[in-house]
Amino acid sequence: MTILVLAGTSEGKEIATSLAALGVRAVASLAGATRAPKPLDLPTRVGGFGGEEGFLDYLKVAKIKAVIDATHPFASQITDRTAGVCATLNMPYLQVLRPAWESQEGDNWAEIAREENAADFIPLGATVFLGTGRQTLDRFTGLEGRRVICRQIDPPTAPFPFEGGEFLIGRPPFPVEREKTLFAALGVEWIVVKNAGGVASATKLTAARELGIPVLMIARPPMPDAMRVATVGEAVSWVQSL
Repeated sequence: MTILVLAGTSEGKEIATSLAALGVRAVASLAGATRAPKPLDLPTRVGGFGGEEGFLDYLKVAKIKAVIDATHPFASQITDRTAGVCATLNMPYLQVLRPAWESQEGDNWAEIAREENAADFIPLGATVFLGTGRQTLDRFTGLEGRRVICRQIDPPTAPFPFEGGEFLIGRPPFPVEREKTLFAALGVEWIVVKNAGGVASATKLTAARELGIPVLMIARPPMPDAMRVATVGEAVSWVQSL
C-alpha cells in the first residue's frame, strides 16, 4: 500500500518524517510554491498534477491507496479536488487541519471574509503589513493609496500588482522580538493575515498584541465533508489503522 502525503505544511513534513521512520511506503507531494524547499524524508514530487484528470491518472499510475491532505488551510482548491476525487474512488482520505487562531485578551482583531474587504477597514495613507503570501496579492488592489508591505520567502518574479506596494523577503522562523523590531522600524499600523493557525507563524500576532497593532484576520474557507484530524500523531495513527 502506498500513501500519498500532500505535504505543504510543517505538519505534512513531520508526517513524512514519521512515516519514513516507520517504514511506511509513501510519497510526498509539494505544490512548488516555494523555491528550493528543504528535502523531505520520503520520495518527493514537486508541482501540480494537471487538474482533476491529471490527479486521477497519477493516483492510478502510482498505485496510491490512501491520501493524507496536509496542505495549507487556505489551499481550498487542492483540498476540495482531492477530497472529491478520493470520494469518487472510495479511497481513504484524511485532512490534517491545525486549529484556527482565536483572539486573546489584548488583541484587536476584526474578521473579514475576503481579502477585498481589507480596504473597508484600513484608511488611506496607513502602513499595512501583509502576512498573507503572494498567491492572493492581486486581491488587495483596493489597498492602493496605502503603503503595503508583503513578506514572502522567495524574491519576486513580477512587480507588485498595484502602486504603493513593496516586497519584503524573509524566511522563517520569525521570533516575537524580531517581529516587534521589524514592525516598529517599518511603522506598521495594520496587519493582515489569513487564519492559518499554528504556533510558528503566530509570533506576528503576539507582536501585534504587544505593540497594540490592529489585525485583520481573514476567515478560513469552507472545508469538505471528510475525515479530519488536528495533529501529526493522529494522522500517523490513522495510517497504521488502514
